[in-house]
Amino acid sequence: MKVLDLQCQHHHSFEGWFASEDDFQSQNARSLVECPFCSDHHITKMLSAPRLNLSGASSPAHNEGATELLPSTSASAHSSQSAAVMTPEVQQAWMHMVQHVLSNTEDVGGQFAEEARKMHYGETPERAIRGQVSREETSALLEEGIQVMPLPMPAAIKGPVQ
Repeated sequence: MKVLDLQCQHHHSFEGWFASEDDFQSQNARSLVECPFCSDHHITKMLSAPRLNLSGASSPAHNEGATELLPSTSASAHSSQSAAVMTPEVQQAWMHMVQHVLSNTEDVGGQFAEEARKMHYGETPERAIRGQVSREETSALLEEGIQVMPLPMPAAIKGPVQ
């Protein structure tokens, strides 16, 4: 089993497990590999060091005289990177938030705008809902004073909450 460090074109980093390098290449060529955060299919394999499980071996971080190598970044290279780059901690927090929303709301699908209006105007009791609306419909709801918040949902998490 190969565990690969992968990244989409939006700089979301994630891990993928494949039977072999050829298996990854084959799946990637057929656009079967996708980012769990944005569903992007433009995936690249990142460089990673092999992990060796040696009994009694100490962590390299604790070795005296060890040098940590960091990629050099010039000011222009740093400023050209996307502001949408999420650290693993931010990715984890975002996924936790998405799971919380999924666990604590009712999915009304394409009826979101209609249900939100009914609640806003007192036609139905208020409850926590989620669903899909267009950008135009979102703007219309906001103009009516109905508080809504777009939340990008990764395709991988739209199924049953684990």
